[in-house]
Amino acid sequence: MVEPESKAVLWEEFARVAKALASPSRLALLDLLAQREYGVEELAAAAGLRVSNTSAQLKALAAAGLVVSRRSGTRVLYRVGDPRVTALAEQLKRVAVEVLPAADVAARALLGAEAQPVDRAELKARLADGGVVVVDVRPSAEYAAGHIDGALGIPLDELEARLDELPEDVEVVAYCRGRFCVLSVDAVAVLHAHGRAARVLDGGVAEWAADGLPVAGAA
Repeated sequence: MVEPESKAVLWEEFARVAKALASPSRLALLDLLAQREYGVEELAAAAGLRVSNTSAQLKALAAAGLVVSRRSGTRVLYRVGDPRVTALAEQLKRVAVEVLPAADVAARALLGAEAQPVDRAELKARLADGGVVVVDVRPSAEYAAGHIDGALGIPLDELEARLDELPEDVEVVAYCRGRFCVLSVDAVAVLHAHGRAARVLDGGVAEWAADGLPVAGAA
């Protein structure tokens, strides 16, 4: 017979994870930590948060088992503890957009009226036959930490100056941190403004790797 105390503890632990995800700041931090390791100060700058606030949010995420840390010299570096954490956070976002009208409106406003994104199965097939160029428009450090195998690393703020690195007669697929990252949307807008065929990828490196597809770099 199931002990009532055990059941209560189990549901409380489930709720502990849910509570850790119930914060816009913590979701934003997880989005960044899914890309690579960060120190607190660097992570705070990337997220646009105060260092003290970032430390508090990391403590809550760590207490729920969602991030882990290691010491490197005098620095403490944080990362997502398990790839399933990233998948869970991404699924939370997608469900919210599907079931909450306000989230759907906000997502459409954020991402614009971009054509249907390229799904990962389609991109895999097109990469095999050379019918596409893939561009990672995240910051260079994130690209170096891990990227889709074969993708060019061109940060968004360098894209316009480096257009000559991209063939003019092949469609470009741009990606960043995930479906709700605007870097790739902005990249496609730049490419369209220069007459290039381009679309965004549905997902980022974490989703690509979760599908068992090849990732290059240190990730």
